[in-house]
Amino acid sequence: MFIVVAYDIPDDKRRTRVMKILEGYGYRVQKSVFECEVTPQLYEKMRSRIARAIRAEEDTVRYYSLCAKCLSEIRVAGLGEVKRDPPYFAV
Repeated sequence: MFIVVAYDIPDDKRRTRVMKILEGYGYRVQKSVFECEVTPQLYEKMRSRIARAIRAEEDTVRYYSLCAKCLSEIRVAGLGEVKRDPPYFAV
């Protein structure tokens, strides 16, 4: 699954905690936006960890799931690129 995560967290400590969590799942593409390519199990784990790190009454975290066709339509103007981890296989 390819997930775009955007967050708006006013507290520096919580914002840093969420940023560190997301660094373990994907690439930071803007100050408060990450692109993550994860399995459904990792996606649930990521969301659970973030839910524990934020204050729902003050913070906002949005998750956007992109389909394969949508991925091919991503355009970047200026600096940056869409990073994708190469598939790997265990033998």
